[in-house]
Amino acid sequence: MSTKTPSTEAVDINDPKLSRFEIIREGARRDDIEIVHYEPQFAPGSKAEKRMVRIVAGFFLITGVASLAFLGIFIFWPWEYEFGAYTASKFYTPLLGVTLGIALLGIGFGILTWAKKLLPHEISVQDRHVGTNADEQKLTGETALYMLDELGLKRRPLLKGAIGLGLAPVAVVAAAPLIGGLIKDPHGDERQSMFKTGFNADYNDGKLVRLVREDGSPVRPEDVSAGGQITVFPGISHGATNEWADSPTLLIHLRANDAAKAAEAADADEINKGAYYGPYVAFSKICSHAGCPASLYEQQTNRLLCPCHQSQFLIIDNARPIFGPAHRRLAMLPIEVDAEGFFVAKADYKEAVGPDFWERP
Repeated sequence: MSTKTPSTEAVDINDPKLSRFEIIREGARRDDIEIVHYEPQFAPGSKAEKRMVRIVAGFFLITGVASLAFLGIFIFWPWEYEFGAYTASKFYTPLLGVTLGIALLGIGFGILTWAKKLLPHEISVQDRHVGTNADEQKLTGETALYMLDELGLKRRPLLKGAIGLGLAPVAVVAAAPLIGGLIKDPHGDERQSMFKTGFNADYNDGKLVRLVREDGSPVRPEDVSAGGQITVFPGISHGATNEWADSPTLLIHLRANDAAKAAEAADADEINKGAYYGPYVAFSKICSHAGCPASLYEQQTNRLLCPCHQSQFLIIDNARPIFGPAHRRLAMLPIEVDAEGFFVAKADYKEAVGPDFWERP
């Protein structure tokens, strides 16, 4: 249906012969809005319209199915379970990305198709004005209701149901971490715990874990020169791989004066007391801001720099953040030397490594 520019003559809105659209057009005219063109894309109730409604509803239902799949994978997927030469962890993150991407695409295509194919073509021209009377306010409310009708929800129950079934799971996706924690305790499975790293003796048959290089060779104190540092990993199976991505540690050999200051600061702290070995200290390389590798050590100032967002940590003061966005210190690994002269972790980190998360005190 196309319309011509309406007459400027006043229209009696109480005339029973007027159609609803004519009343709406009069209300728009009194608000200085002239509807110069109006044309539905499909005849109401036609087969073409119903087919397009099913397409839009299908997109929203795809969103719902993909969102539920995301939730199921996020909460129940056994990411550490091995099958054959592969582990489920290799598919865990990609599947989360694929399902969430399909859900968001379903929303986007559904809205775009609805707007492009189901909403009528309309051209209106509006002039500014101030002040309204009671009749105009009544017509404005009627216009708002009419515009809702134009979306088609009232006469298209399939769309209403598809929106409810398809978009409701999307809201639940936002709460997935909380729901997952309530269903499956993150502390119940040690390999999924955020509070244990590869330096935990539980992963080494109860024996203290050695500090090793990337090639697996153990480290002696004389391997690190004064003022120097090396990156070490837990001396367990796959300790230098992404399987233990929370475990990379920076082992630093401080100069005598700096070592004395670091020992004094550590002993004054309840958590880090006695965590050092002579002039040697070890701190997590996982930045407490966003998890980047904080590995740029400046030996003259004893500052450790994270290159991602320029956070700086003062090593001789329990790796306290002194610049940048990080507001938590780096976790300190308690170290000592075993009977064979190699560095070992006396215990696992006593603080959770890396950025904040909702369970971290």
